[in-house]
Amino acid sequence: MTLIELASLFEARKLGVIESTGLDKDALHIYFGLALFLGVRLVWRWRGGWFVAWLAALAMACGGEWLDMTAEYSKSTIQPDAAHWHDIWNTMFWPTVLLLVGRWLQPGRRTPAPAADAPEADGFSPEILGEEAPVPARSGEDAERRLEEA
Repeated sequence: MTLIELASLFEARKLGVIESTGLDKDALHIYFGLALFLGVRLVWRWRGGWFVAWLAALAMACGGEWLDMTAEYSKSTIQPDAAHWHDIWNTMFWPTVLLLVGRWLQPGRRTPAPAADAPEADGFSPEILGEEAPVPARSGEDAERRLEEA
C-alpha cells in the first residue's frame, strides 16, 4: 500500500466517523486526542506516564495531519498551514492541560512518620548503632503552632 493510498483510506475513515457521529471535525480532534491521552495514561501507570501519554497524543495529531496533507496533495486541494496547526492545537489542548496539572491529580504516597519521642520497636535506636536518626517529617500542625507562637 502506497502512502497516497494510506492517506486516502485514512481520509475515508475519518469522513465515515464524521458522518456516523454527526460531530464536527474539530470536536473529533478533541475527543480523539483526549481519549488517546487517557487510554495511554491508564495503561502506562509507571513513572513518566503523563509525558508518554502526551507524546502519544502529539504523535497521533502530527501523524493525522501529515496524512491529511498527503491526501490533499494527491487531490491538489492543499489547505493553508494555519488549518493544520488549528487541528493540532485542538487535538493537543486538553492533553497539555492534563500533563501540566497531572502531578496534582495523582495521589502521593504517604507513609506514617514515627513520633520523635517514641521508642524503637526492637528497643534499639539508630544512635546506639552509630547511625543518624531520621529527621521527623514536618506537619501542617507544626507550622500552625510556629505561626501562633510568633
